[in-house]
Amino acid sequence: MKKIEYLLLFLMLLSAKVIANQPAAFTVATYNLRQANHEDSVNGNGWGQRAPYIAKIALFHGFDIFGTQEGFYGQLQDLKQLMPGYEYIGVGRDDGKKQGEHSAIFYRTDKFQVLDHGNFWLSEDQTKPNFGWDAVCIRICTWGKFKEIGTGLTFVYFNLHMDHKGTKARKESAKLILKKIQEMPKGMPVILTGDFNVDQFSPSYQLLNTSNILRDSYDKAALTYEPVAGTFNGFNSNNSPIGRIDHIFLTNDFSVLKYGILDDTYRAANKENENNVHVKAIEKQKSEARCPSDHFPVMITVEVK
Repeated sequence: MKKIEYLLLFLMLLSAKVIANQPAAFTVATYNLRQANHEDSVNGNGWGQRAPYIAKIALFHGFDIFGTQEGFYGQLQDLKQLMPGYEYIGVGRDDGKKQGEHSAIFYRTDKFQVLDHGNFWLSEDQTKPNFGWDAVCIRICTWGKFKEIGTGLTFVYFNLHMDHKGTKARKESAKLILKKIQEMPKGMPVILTGDFNVDQFSPSYQLLNTSNILRDSYDKAALTYEPVAGTFNGFNSNNSPIGRIDHIFLTNDFSVLKYGILDDTYRAANKENENNVHVKAIEKQKSEARCPSDHFPVMITVEVK
């Protein structure tokens, strides 16, 4: 009997070692949600109409952890309701609580544990809401230290929305992020997502991508899926954007198995069909393709040992 017990113990220890040595693989995404406003609703792109599709995109494509931009508190609460099993970290940029746009990070609670988290403003004074450099908006960065429950992998995730006007603000924000990363414990894996409001040819992008600290996941990907070459669609499904302004940067701890710009759309019935409640399934109904946000989400699958 003892031999059998020893054999079972050996097999249990061996299994635990094999599991511990398995690389952690998960999906990361960035998605500018587009803030809820009356003008979009008038134009047929209201948040109430779009929210279910944004949630379904995240669920269907299996986002494990993803950064969002522009979402107000109410929008984030809506997504929580639509995505059971997800939680988020982040505060409003206008007051450090609930007011204004958030740079929230959503994550699966069955896959990740939050060890620590916080926020800082993209400005000279990072401790409170204020305008940084030549920015025309208050900008905030949310960060979290996460543990991947299955493997014990610990990493830090930064998510931000850079200014759309301030050239100096974007450059200084990039430098600030690199400084924050260098203040982390040596060897800590880092993910940075966001709407950077500039494409891959801009100076602030190059500051990050040539820093020897971070690298664009696009450049690291073994497989890329680009039905469109850019990420800003302006709510026009027929647009063909050519500049990627939403990016996912990584430290060298990660390998990128695949990278994709997801151009999923949904169909909205034209007004002439709105009162026709008896349209048969086999009949064709006039409709138009609509984008769930004015940005396409970017998704990657990463692996790290």
